[in-house]
Amino acid sequence: MSIEINLLPWREAQREARSRRFVLGIMLMALLGSGGGWGLAQFHQQALETQQQRNRFIEARVQRLDQDIVAIHDYQMLREDMLAQIELIRGLQFSRPQTVRVFNQLVTSLQEGVHYSALSRDENRLRFTGRADTNRQVSDQLRAIAASEVFGIPQLAEVQTEEGGTGRRFDLSVEEILPGSVPEQLAKEDMP
Repeated sequence: MSIEINLLPWREAQREARSRRFVLGIMLMALLGSGGGWGLAQFHQQALETQQQRNRFIEARVQRLDQDIVAIHDYQMLREDMLAQIELIRGLQFSRPQTVRVFNQLVTSLQEGVHYSALSRDENRLRFTGRADTNRQVSDQLRAIAASEVFGIPQLAEVQTEEGGTGRRFDLSVEEILPGSVPEQLAKEDMP
């Protein structure tokens, strides 16, 4: 039987104190690590919420800009429609005196013995149906139209002798000559 005697009890106490300090250090490090991790997580969470707020703000602005783009597109379409209407009105205002000029030239170029029975217009082309007593009167009428400043060169489509040989029915067409374009006319009107 042997008895063990610890001659230095202070070594045992020192060992226990080191063990306690070690455990206390580990617990302190674990506490500091978990506190630091929690603080870092809170920092990242705050940064994430801030970025999400920025993203929501940007998305709201993008939606407003999209609405503004749609509104601008609508205004551009309205502007184009209004410009087309303005051009149409200008064209109509410009063609109003031209119609008077056409009828004045029709009257002044009408030869004796020639009568118009129908007149139609397809854009700038006029088509006439008429009656004359002789072929010579039809030829004179064609020359008178060609000499007019409002009409181009007439094209005779058909000449028919009426039943009984008393007259000639004719069909002709002629291009209308426009005296300048609308912008030129408006520029002349705007000049002092």
